[in-house]
Amino acid sequence: MNAPTSLVDELMAQLQGAPLQQMAQQLGASPAQTEDAVGAALPLLLGKLGRNAAEPQGAMDLFGALQRDHTGGNDLGSLLGSLLGGGGGAGGGQPDGAAILGHIFGGSQQRAEAGLGQATGLGANAGQLLQMLAPIVMSFLAQRMSSGGMNAGGLGQVLGQEHARVQQQGGLGGGLLGSLLDQDGDGQVGLSDLLKIGGGLLGGRR
Repeated sequence: MNAPTSLVDELMAQLQGAPLQQMAQQLGASPAQTEDAVGAALPLLLGKLGRNAAEPQGAMDLFGALQRDHTGGNDLGSLLGSLLGGGGGAGGGQPDGAAILGHIFGGSQQRAEAGLGQATGLGANAGQLLQMLAPIVMSFLAQRMSSGGMNAGGLGQVLGQEHARVQQQGGLGGGLLGSLLDQDGDGQVGLSDLLKIGGGLLGGRR
């Protein structure tokens, strides 16, 4: 069985170049810092979606949301244009990143934002980054779902594999995800350990 490219890697490749530069400008961060932060945020978002979709009802809910709100045929480029270039006044079909984050993280959204902000040096801007990325991740999944003819079970399986891969690979995104899930109730991964990893990875600040 040949292992498909990870969703994180695939989406990261699509964001290279102009999209990452636009995000960096919006955040007031350097392109390198933004790329590091996106590299931690994508596994966090996709891993948490995988955890949510592990239950059949969670997979059904996500499948329904993707069909309802994210299959408008927008390619990633036009979505990025509306998110990054359209400012706040572009009402219409612009996806609400904050609402999507609320659905993905539920009561742990603030912990996710704070952990990402501390570990990547983005601070309070981490929430803004997650709000930019959430609709992009959902649109990407909707495209994958429609091109692959997936049903809710197939979507749950793909995201479950991604969740396992994120945890296996570790790194900053995997560590953040582990910390978030453990604070939800089981193990002992401490955020302070995670911040040491983050500090070592990201070195000096601007």
